[in-house]
Amino acid sequence: MAADAETEWEDRVRGMLRAELARRNVSYMELADRLRAVGVIETHKNLSNKITRGKFPASFFFLCMSVLGCKTIHLDRDD
Repeated sequence: MAADAETEWEDRVRGMLRAELARRNVSYMELADRLRAVGVIETHKNLSNKITRGKFPASFFFLCMSVLGCKTIHLDRDD
C-alpha cells in the first residue's frame, strides 16, 4: 500500500474511533474498563497513545467498536 493511502486510512480509522468514543461519551478510562471486561488489558494511557498514533491492527479497531456497542461501520465519507 502506498504511504499516502496508508496514512489516509490511519487518519480515518483514528477519527472513526474517536468519534464513536465522543458520540457515546466514553473516556479512555471507561474504554479500558470495557476492554478488561472481555479479557483485554490496556491502560487508559496506552489506549490514548495507541489511538493518537492511529497505528493499530484492524482487530483492535473492531474490538473497540464492539465494546462500545457499535453495530454498523460506514466507510464512505461526506467530503
